[in-house]
Amino acid sequence: MLLRRVVITGIGVVSPFGRGLDKLMAALVAGESGVVPLPALAGITGMRTRVAALATGVDPMEIPRKFRRSMSSMSVFAALACQDAAAMAGVGPEQFGGGRLGVSIGSTTGSPQTMEEFFKDFGADNSLERMKSTLFFHIMNHSCASNVAQALGVTGRILAPAAACSTSSHAIGYAAEMIGLGKQDFMLCGGADEFHPLTSGTFDIINAASVAYNDSPTSTPRPFDRDRDGIVCGEGSGILLLESLDSALARGADVLAEVAGFATNSDPGSIANPDASCIAQCMRLALADAELEPGEVDYVNAHATATEQGDIAECAAIAEVFGGATPTSSLKGHLGHTMAASGALELAACVGMIRRGMLIPTLNLDNVDPRCANVLHPRKVGVGRCETVIKNNFALGGVNSSIILRRYHQ
Repeated sequence: MLLRRVVITGIGVVSPFGRGLDKLMAALVAGESGVVPLPALAGITGMRTRVAALATGVDPMEIPRKFRRSMSSMSVFAALACQDAAAMAGVGPEQFGGGRLGVSIGSTTGSPQTMEEFFKDFGADNSLERMKSTLFFHIMNHSCASNVAQALGVTGRILAPAAACSTSSHAIGYAAEMIGLGKQDFMLCGGADEFHPLTSGTFDIINAASVAYNDSPTSTPRPFDRDRDGIVCGEGSGILLLESLDSALARGADVLAEVAGFATNSDPGSIANPDASCIAQCMRLALADAELEPGEVDYVNAHATATEQGDIAECAAIAEVFGGATPTSSLKGHLGHTMAASGALELAACVGMIRRGMLIPTLNLDNVDPRCANVLHPRKVGVGRCETVIKNNFALGGVNSSIILRRYHQ
């Protein structure tokens, strides 16, 4: 339980639908897909998937060269999303440099594109003579967090969680706890990732990447669907500006939603295969942290990446904790799997749903897999009760996380 109430006052989004929460929500409501064909993947021997969800609407030149030189694409995404979140919240240089605003932003790894370019060049003649002095700042694990702090002049705490698909949920959960404990008053938090063929290749090798819809990219991924065939990798950044409720009220800020609870746990049973009981326990821990009963949750935003094992295990866990009547959907059909950005981007959409009082169904869910039929799947966009939501993220390595958001009430 947080000792201080923590609220969201700003949101920044860089997604396959462009920049900004409004563009994201408009695309989700319209049932659009951000997945596009990527013919260049055909040039990689052994690569079967040919689709990805790439960020759009990004102009790196908005960032002064002084800061841009040390940024890869993922840091550019994060910096632009942070600028937008701070602007929405009405937070600026006074807070950035005041010591009470921190940064908690993670990525899966440092920039894979930069690493590829370096090793390709280095391997040609075993020479470091062409290595740029800024290279390390692209590939260090805390690249996004540090580059954001440098660009904005942040003097508070810096965190850079790395937990693959759970990364940005961890970043947000830990940031909320930091504010709740009074260690910071504001946190820019979330995640970012850039697409690289090796990301898709990683999932392709373990037979978890979508390969059957290369000729109809908007038909995949297909969470919960009987005809799903795996993940579509994506990129982007999602950033939330969290602050203490006291701070938000004192500033007269518009409170978008409240972070009510957070939990994370480890599944030691398998480094690759999810366990429904561990997922269920993670959701129960989040409910306990928020001091809520399962029946008080109106909507479950599932991790659901369109892999058979993941979808089935998560549905079993949701049914165990909430029964079969709580609306459940995944946004991966719209966005693909944006890796370390996925939790924050999907939480941003959850805030949008809370604000609009509507639920977004799973895109490409045409025929529910009977093994996923134990939860309620909304089939069309519609007005519905959306006061309290739980957001799940689960990562390879057995890392689970759940965050509970609710509509702000005085």
